[in-house]
Amino acid sequence: MPTVFDHFAVLKPDLLFDKLEVSSEIYKELDNLYNGFRSHTLISAHQFSEDWSTWEKHPAGDEMVILLSGRAEFVLRRESGDESIVLEDPGSFVIIPRNTWHTARIKKVTSVLFVTPGEGTQNAVSPPVST
Repeated sequence: MPTVFDHFAVLKPDLLFDKLEVSSEIYKELDNLYNGFRSHTLISAHQFSEDWSTWEKHPAGDEMVILLSGRAEFVLRRESGDESIVLEDPGSFVIIPRNTWHTARIKKVTSVLFVTPGEGTQNAVSPPVST
């Protein structure tokens, strides 16, 4: 039986799902299979044991991040400065607004479920303030 850790689900524009086995090339596959991920949403889960090494932002829409276990601090880069949101209760979540740079600081082994509008996702080591 597949789990959210070894398979991603892709919600297509027709609101039907595809299930894809996770591989080392999964993000390239997603771009190739789904036209740069235009108008698609990725449902994925990841386990983290250390802080993210980069920041990311999603210009196609808001991202929902749901804590499954552990403890994570999500840092959102705002014009007024970085905002910290701590998730520590299973089921707690944050909605990261479109075009907002964000990263995560991991306090202990943590599992997180993501609902991501993946089209145009950007990554940076030290991003500017979100616009």
